[in-house]
Amino acid sequence: MKKLLLVLILAVVSCKSTKETIASDETKINTLMDSWHKAAAEAQFNAYFNMMTDDAIFIGTDATENWKKPAFQAYAKPHFDKGKAWSFTALERHVYFDKTKKTAWFDELLNTQMKVCRGSGVLVKIDGEWKIKHYVLSMTIPNDNVKAVIEIKAPIEDQLILGYKKSNE
Repeated sequence: MKKLLLVLILAVVSCKSTKETIASDETKINTLMDSWHKAAAEAQFNAYFNMMTDDAIFIGTDATENWKKPAFQAYAKPHFDKGKAWSFTALERHVYFDKTKKTAWFDELLNTQMKVCRGSGVLVKIDGEWKIKHYVLSMTIPNDNVKAVIEIKAPIEDQLILGYKKSNE
């Protein structure tokens, strides 16, 4: 009976500890993402890129923007050097964890100079610290305006599609 009671107590403590860890990690991730966006708005180049893993990927709103961290740094540096890169503020964010609690993913709606955008990404815990490993930024398009947007982007993206088709032949 004592063993059963001990097992039940350990299970309750473990469950509570896991919930507390998830809540703490979710807070850390929200703080990281808010700080990351703030670092861009304040043109803090090193702070911004130090929040990303060395092998991070950033996918921007343009179909050609699929950058490994060094290429993204090269693209971003002139913007940061001007004193302000871009300004994103989270309107909402949802954070999820894998079973190991060492990988998390999120989606967020952002208030930006492009109006509402969506960000999503993957974070990994390295030596107890969360880092951004993969980030995707996309513009939102109201469903009623999709046709008009397609008409605007079709000439550019038709050429892009042809280029990809040719390179895959």
